[in-house]
Amino acid sequence: MKRCSLLAIVLLSNFLFGQKAPVQYVSTLQGTDSKFELSWGNTFPATALPFAVHMWSPQTGLNGEGWKYQYSKDSIRGFQQSHQCSPWVSDYAVFTLMPVTGKLAVDQYSRAASFKHGDEVARPDLYKVKMGNGVTTEMSTTERGAHFRFSFPKKQDAFIVLDGYNKNSMVRIIPGERKIVGFVNNQRFAPANFVNYFVIVFDQPFTTYGTWENVKNNIRANNITDSGAGIGAYIQFAKGAVVQAKVASSYISPAQALTTLNRELGNHQSVDETIAASAAIWNKVLGNVKVDGGAEADKATFYSCLYRASLFSRMFYEFDADNKPYYYSPYDGKVHYGYMYTDNGFWDTFRSELPLHNLLYPAMQGRYMQALLDAQQQCGWLPSWSFPGETGGMLGNHAISLLTDAWVKGIRTFDPQQALKAYAHEAMNKGPWGGANGRAGWKEYYQLGYVPYPESQGSTAQTLEYAYDDFCGYELARLTGDHFYKDVFAKQMYNYKNVYDSSTGFMRGRKNDGSWVTPFDAFEWGGPYTEGNAWHWNWSVFHDIQGLINLIGGDEKFAVKLDSVFTQPNTVHPGTYGGMIHEMTEMQLINMGQYAHGNQPIQHMIYLYNYCKQPWKAQKHVREVMDKIYNASPTGFPGDEDQGQTSSWYVFSALGLYPVCPGTTEYVIGSPLFNSMTITLENGKQFTIEANNNSKENVYIQSATLNGSVLTKNFITHEDIINGGVLHLEMGSKPAMQRGIADADKPFSLSR
Repeated sequence: MKRCSLLAIVLLSNFLFGQKAPVQYVSTLQGTDSKFELSWGNTFPATALPFAVHMWSPQTGLNGEGWKYQYSKDSIRGFQQSHQCSPWVSDYAVFTLMPVTGKLAVDQYSRAASFKHGDEVARPDLYKVKMGNGVTTEMSTTERGAHFRFSFPKKQDAFIVLDGYNKNSMVRIIPGERKIVGFVNNQRFAPANFVNYFVIVFDQPFTTYGTWENVKNNIRANNITDSGAGIGAYIQFAKGAVVQAKVASSYISPAQALTTLNRELGNHQSVDETIAASAAIWNKVLGNVKVDGGAEADKATFYSCLYRASLFSRMFYEFDADNKPYYYSPYDGKVHYGYMYTDNGFWDTFRSELPLHNLLYPAMQGRYMQALLDAQQQCGWLPSWSFPGETGGMLGNHAISLLTDAWVKGIRTFDPQQALKAYAHEAMNKGPWGGANGRAGWKEYYQLGYVPYPESQGSTAQTLEYAYDDFCGYELARLTGDHFYKDVFAKQMYNYKNVYDSSTGFMRGRKNDGSWVTPFDAFEWGGPYTEGNAWHWNWSVFHDIQGLINLIGGDEKFAVKLDSVFTQPNTVHPGTYGGMIHEMTEMQLINMGQYAHGNQPIQHMIYLYNYCKQPWKAQKHVREVMDKIYNASPTGFPGDEDQGQTSSWYVFSALGLYPVCPGTTEYVIGSPLFNSMTITLENGKQFTIEANNNSKENVYIQSATLNGSVLTKNFITHEDIINGGVLHLEMGSKPAMQRGIADADKPFSLSR
């Protein structure tokens, strides 16, 4: 009965969305044709529920290798529990299952089996592949578990090998219960007592079994338990067996892993039921943004990006026997009651992914904001790049952007005074981990009004992002009546002006004595800039674009400067990087001048035409970027996808909107991709964006109405959306140069 009801939901979804349900448009292979030298996304085909604690993926790479799945590879060495945000930080809490036929082979080289992409099905609800060893593997997932079906060939011996990955692990085989229990503790950024406990229950009896270790690949036949470095297990089944396996994991205890398995998978008699349940969840989540019109390929890109935008941040909490949420803290190594989230780098995702979540998933975001403050209490610092504990990666103190953006959008589940106090500590100290744990150069930033170079690498980028973060602190204090912190941060939020050089027209590196760093080359990467050059970092004044316009010399000169990003050659001077890095190569490959969409600093830049009375250029360029450098294929991104940020840019841009300045309620208008898009909000209301006469040629807005009233502004607000209504646009093939050109039509800036 349960299975029938789940299948009915899937069929109903198919009916509501035409021949295809949203989940059927998604390709989890998008962006997987990547490598160290060149990223087309640096993704892997994650089979997972939205924001799930665990994801699962086929593994083509070696144990410990960041590129766990590469489309260019032709063999699979296992099916792996994963939490990876980026190949640059590898993974944690990993173990692997691999079906083996014929002679028992346990190590990751000899057990590997060939496969062809034509034999893969890669969707969020199902990964399925037939391998050269004759085994067809199917897997689907729950939030904290997975369900496998291994269909072995009839005339060969059938084994499943469990690999404990790297670092220490433990296994215990319980043949009478068709079960394996154990743990792995592989991790880089978590307390020493971090452990991932797992339980695996099979539906077929074992004929033989044993343990092994992956350092010297020694096998101990008939052994039922072992522990140490890289300890794993193997079990054998009857020839031709069709074996189903239920898996669940816990960071708290073995008992909790079993409780979770029974709760999430106990009623699923077959993998088909788990697939149906997963598809129903994904169809509801993806279906909350319904698109009409447009090409099928664009729908595939859109829903693949919306899927990617709905994986991180990851839930890090579990439910006890009484169904109360609790979690092992990756910050202090203790168990606490409540909610926790992790696996996100805010330098990437504060820009559009977290604002997208505030729009689509406000209830989750409410829990997350309190979790940020809980994390701060547990480790002494606000998270900036958690994986699962704090890494301090990249730059800036963007937790305050998340908190302020949530607050201004009505998500008020946390104490703003606690948030401001935590941020002040962040802004006036330097922590022990990485560039974004506290502030590098914080004393000079307050004393000089900028971070000096060469004392701090990336100093100009740091100054710009600190000024934006201080705006967020100022805004949260202003809105909540905290005059002390309002005054503190008001003094720094204009510091971006101190690194602007009017003689060159660029943000530049500045020395301790106030002089500019010389020689200056706008094409040179690194030094005062982080993962970019002066052309990329000139625009990082999210909160005061009008102030930037004033520095550059007015609307017309600002527009010319924006134009120049696209008309400059795609020249790269590696600078302090010493050689080409993948971000440089990717900018050259997309061949749009100095526009480097594959990395975050410039991704908002196109929308700045709305601030200088030339909104039609934003409409043109945003459609060009969507059309030229995004698709649903393994080469579907222009660089690192980065935990949903690059996907969220596409989702927002396809809607015709973009949150240029998180911490305000405004969405700047671009050019929607589809004829109609309807957002169903958590409050039950719907907001529809209609683009009449839309096409690849008709990218320019001719006129607009909001709920029937003429709209000339180049933005709408969060309230406009959550209150429900219709944004109606008439599209055409030529720019409407008299629309959106009044000062009042410009989006928010501190300066006017």
